[in-house]
This record gives sequence, structure tokens and C-alpha cells, in this order.
Amino acid sequence: MLKSVFPRVMVVALAATLAVLAASAQAGRYNSKLDIGDKAPDFQNIIGVDDKEHSLSDYKDAKAIVLIFTCNHCPVAQACEHRFIELQKDYQSRGVQVIAINVNNLEEDKLPAMKERAAQRGFNFPYLYDPTQKVARDYGATVTPHVFVLDGQRRIAYMGAPDDDPLNEANVKKNYLRDALDAILAGKKPAIAETRQKGCGIKYD
Repeated sequence: MLKSVFPRVMVVALAATLAVLAASAQAGRYNSKLDIGDKAPDFQNIIGVDDKEHSLSDYKDAKAIVLIFTCNHCPVAQACEHRFIELQKDYQSRGVQVIAINVNNLEEDKLPAMKERAAQRGFNFPYLYDPTQKVARDYGATVTPHVFVLDGQRRIAYMGAPDDDPLNEANVKKNYLRDALDAILAGKKPAIAETRQKGCGIKYD
């Protein structure tokens, strides 16, 4: 009896180990869900501060999409807002679309506060609210801001921090996000495709 049970136990344990290793191999260095080159998870009908529903397919004509998981209250996210506004200004004519998504369900991060923040700061890109938090989970987003660049085929081309000092723009020496966009628009792969995301932890329910 033991002889027949023991091999079965070993097989189950080995299968479980291989499954974990396979999942790890598919994830990025700093992302438990996605790796560079993966198809970007779709999202549909997420409400924006404009009271309209937005889907990824709405931006099918964009040559690249900068998807940013952010929020209102985080000081790191706040410090990056100007950079994202300037990014949209600088790259809009080149076919790049910035989209910001907030999934925190704190009162200071909910849709009414988002509308106030977007108007106050002059956001020139869609600012969307997903109270289900599904889209952030699908992307493996962990902090605000957490940046994902989707190429023309809507595959993950870059993910991580916008630059090497999200909290203090004056100290920035490496602009990972802009470098990645320049490479993608030139038909190349970013030299740096993944960095460690830095910011306030997303408040998952």
C-alpha cells in the first residue's frame, strides 16, 4: 500500500513545484503577473472623470499607450502628475495616448475626488476609476504610480517606474518611460524594459 501511495504523493508534489516554476517564468522580475512581451490585459467600460465609459479598444489607433496606475492621495503619484501631463503634450502628436487608472476605494480616491483632482491639475488624459480593482490585479500593479507601456500590438513593452526618482523630478537622471517610448516609436525595443516600481502601495480590498 505504501509503495503505491508514496510515488503518487511525489508526483503531485513535483507537479505543484513545476506549476509554481512555470508561473514564475512567465512573470517579470518585479511583476508577479506579467512579463515583457505579454499581451496586455484588456479592460472594458471603466468610468472616467468625464462620466463616460472607457475601454482599451477605444484607443486602437494609438501607436503606443502609457497606462498608469495612480491615485489622488499618494505623494509620489502627486509628484509625477506634472510629468504625465507634459508627457501627453510632448507625445500626443506622435500617436501616444496616456491613460491613468485609479483603483483605490478610499474616500479621497473615489470618483468625486478624482474629478476635483483632474480639474485642479488640468489632466489632459483620461482618468479612470475601477472600484472592482480587477484591471490593476490583471496587470499585477502594486504601487502608485505603476507604469505600463503597450506597443502598437498591445504587448507590454515597458513596465515599472516612470524614471529613477518619481518623488523628486529635479533629481531625475534616467527617464525610463520617455526612453521606452522613443524606442518603440522608432520600431525598436527599449534598452531598459523593466524597472522596480516605486510609490505608495495600492490599497487592495
